[in-house]
Amino acid sequence: MEKTNDPIITMRDLKMNFGDKEVLRGINLDVYKGQIIGYIGPNGAGKSTTVKIMLGLIEGYTGQIEIFGQSINNGDIEYKRRIGYVPETAEIYDSLTAKEYLTFIGELYGLDNEHVDNKAMNLMKIFGLEGAYNSRISSYSKGMKQKVLIISSLIHNPDILFWDEPLSGLDANSVMIVKEILAQLAAEGKTIFYSSHIMDVVEKISSRIVLLNGGQIVADGSFEELKHESREGSLEDIFNQLTGFNKHKELAEEFVSIVREGASI
Repeated sequence: MEKTNDPIITMRDLKMNFGDKEVLRGINLDVYKGQIIGYIGPNGAGKSTTVKIMLGLIEGYTGQIEIFGQSINNGDIEYKRRIGYVPETAEIYDSLTAKEYLTFIGELYGLDNEHVDNKAMNLMKIFGLEGAYNSRISSYSKGMKQKVLIISSLIHNPDILFWDEPLSGLDANSVMIVKEILAQLAAEGKTIFYSSHIMDVVEKISSRIVLLNGGQIVADGSFEELKHESREGSLEDIFNQLTGFNKHKELAEEFVSIVREGASI
């Protein structure tokens, strides 16, 4: 979707230190309604830190962030009602059933208990989990838990989604469903921050790709624009070129040679 009106998220000179470590080194970014942002970078590049600052989970940054046209450091947390979040590693209350957990999440956002119960059951049914709705989450597989997290991030119909490795543990059919869900949500004007190390998925679903390296934005544009600028064929190739990682083949050969040591055939 093309840029429309004012940005829904604005960052200006965003910086963050953890002790002596400079994690964010001046992020400037405007995000618009209906964009799927592939927010990528190596481990430690600052992706999760950026998202956690926007969610109000981390303080101590410098710079300015506006979401829905208002600064997030003005003490008003109302904007959080319009945000959904799937963290990379989530602490889920797995002693609860999915019904208990999802109705609890819905009530946190002010939804009526009966309404959210019905809504949660119908969403579980789409993922083929209606039979487990009243089972404790501790009995779920990793993929089942991930589906519950995805549902919990959407139960209140948010305007912005922050998803960190959302496809972790999902089967191929569920991946196709989730990718289509994202496309339809973006077409309705929802804004999605999508962070993953699975480059081919980011390449396919993102309308815009923002690549962080060393706490700075080193690339920003559509996949076609980045491909044209870097003259590389895939997002993985672009990623490796811009982050300076080009030793994967040599390291793999060294790894396999060590595995072979002392092995008898």
